[in-house]
This record gives sequence, C-alpha cells and structure tokens, in this order.
Amino acid sequence: MPTTLSFDDVRAARERIAPYVHRTPVLTSRQIDELVGCRVFFKCETFQRVGAFKARGAFSRMTLLSPEDAVVAFSSGNHAQAVALAARELGIRATIVMPLDAPASKVAATRGYGARVILYDRLGGESREAIAQKLVDEEGAILVPPFDDDLVIAGQGTLGLELLEDAPDLEVIATPCGGGGLLSGVALAAKGTNPAIRLYGVEPEAGNDMQRSLEKGEPVTIPLPTTIADALQTTRPAERTLALVQSLTEGIVTVSDLELRRAMAVLASRMKLLVEPGGAAAFAALLHGKIPDISGRKVGIVLSGGNVDLERFGSLVAGIEA
Repeated sequence: MPTTLSFDDVRAARERIAPYVHRTPVLTSRQIDELVGCRVFFKCETFQRVGAFKARGAFSRMTLLSPEDAVVAFSSGNHAQAVALAARELGIRATIVMPLDAPASKVAATRGYGARVILYDRLGGESREAIAQKLVDEEGAILVPPFDDDLVIAGQGTLGLELLEDAPDLEVIATPCGGGGLLSGVALAAKGTNPAIRLYGVEPEAGNDMQRSLEKGEPVTIPLPTTIADALQTTRPAERTLALVQSLTEGIVTVSDLELRRAMAVLASRMKLLVEPGGAAAFAALLHGKIPDISGRKVGIVLSGGNVDLERFGSLVAGIEA
C-alpha cells in the first residue's frame, strides 16, 4: 500500500494527540556514555500512558472518529492497551483480539480500560487478521491496525519531534522495530527536521522480517518468532512501512535475546529504568556494537515500552552482568 505521509502529517498528529498523551522525558547517563563510547539520549516511552509509545498512534487514529463508531484492533499487548485507553477516553466501543499467550498483565490492563477482549490461539495457527476482519464485517466496526495505517504511523512519529526538540544535535537515532510503524514515524520526523540524521531499526535475531524484506525488496513472511521480545513478534511488515523504512533509514540490525537481557539489566542497574525486552532493543544494539559509526557521536535511543511483569523481569535479568 503506497503512502503519501509527510513531515506535516506528523506535526498534525502532534496537535491532535496533545491533550491525551504525555511528553516523555529524554534522559542521559554519564555512566552509559562511558560504557558505549558516545553521548546517548534516551527517549523514555516507558513513562508514556499505557507504558508504551503505542498510545500516540492509537490517539492519532481515533481522535478522528466519533462516539458512534466502534473499533477493532489486534495486538499482543501494547497496542491493545493503547486502543482500549483511547476508546475509553473518546467514548468509543473497542474490541481487541489478543493471543492466548499474551502477557497476563497486558490482557488484564486491556480489559481494565473497558475493552472487550477476544483471545485466539496463534500457536495453533489461528489468524488475528481474519478474526478482526470478521468482526469488522459483522459489526460495522473500524479497524485500527498496530502499524499498517498512515495516521498510526504519524502518531508514533510525534516522539521523534519531541526527542529532537530536547536533543537537537542528534546524529543517529535507533528505535525498536516490529512492524515498522515506530521506525517509520520517527524517521519521518527526524528526516523532516534534519535530513542528515541516520536512522536504524532493531529487531530480534529470531524475528527479522523487516530485515529480510529490505533484502528482498518486498514484504517477507516469517514464522512466529521465538523471542523474549513479545512486543516485536511480528511475522511480516506492511508494504507502507517497508517503503518508508527503505526510503528514510539506513537499515535494520538485529540483537539476540541474551543481548536484550543484558540491555535490560544495564538500564535497571545504571539508570533505574524498568524496560520490557522489546523496548530495550535499540539500546541492546548500541550496547553490543551493532550500530555503525557512533564513536563520539550524539545518539538518540528510543526505549519504547516498560510493560513487563516484575517476576518475569527478575527472571530475565538474573545472573546477567550489568
């Protein structure tokens, strides 16, 4: 699906969502700078509403709807919570299709915001897209995709505007990458502000559908990734996000689950930040030398979410050197 998204669309999204989302902090750490050999500016979407950047895209899309509308979304967690929150605040009915193996805390939070949750068995081959489309057809609802939507992408890009206002001299920005909506939106904002900024997306090694799609020049479908980064378990990018990543970024790098765990441990130990595995992907790439030519440079790192059960967090970082 071609897109005509522009920098102006990101700025328009910012105006729409301003009453509903937080302007999240940009934090620094001399300890981290010395550890990685560059100046690092962390955009902490862990402090965003619902604990993740997804609130931006959901409100960007849904502020253009009316209370008479109903929406359907599918998500393993963060987008689910974001759509449910936006629906509650805007007076819109929401149904969310979530996998049976989604983190219990994310399912509970989605229901807590008032959304109807329908669970499906992704490991057994059920299709969330098919279930959502059936609901759209039967109930006349409007689909709010997690990344394959121009308004959602523009909303995600608003964090890039904030980051560059707080750290205007950035030379490199890296974000986690699932379906590519976050990376696409931030790239639009960054290149619109300064075309010289280099952009990288970071995927789990086991879930590198965007990387493979860039190599082939068209969307590639992979099996459901086995990774601790549940927020990045996409199996295929959208045509629109692939096109934006192709045209606006320097590419994709990957990290292992062990590298994600170490990144989580370092952030907790040295900055007292609780970050979920997928949310720590960009920092994991920086920490383990995956992002090229960063020595002495100013680097923006998006910490995209912090929705992880404390017990699971503890088990993931236990025994990891920080």
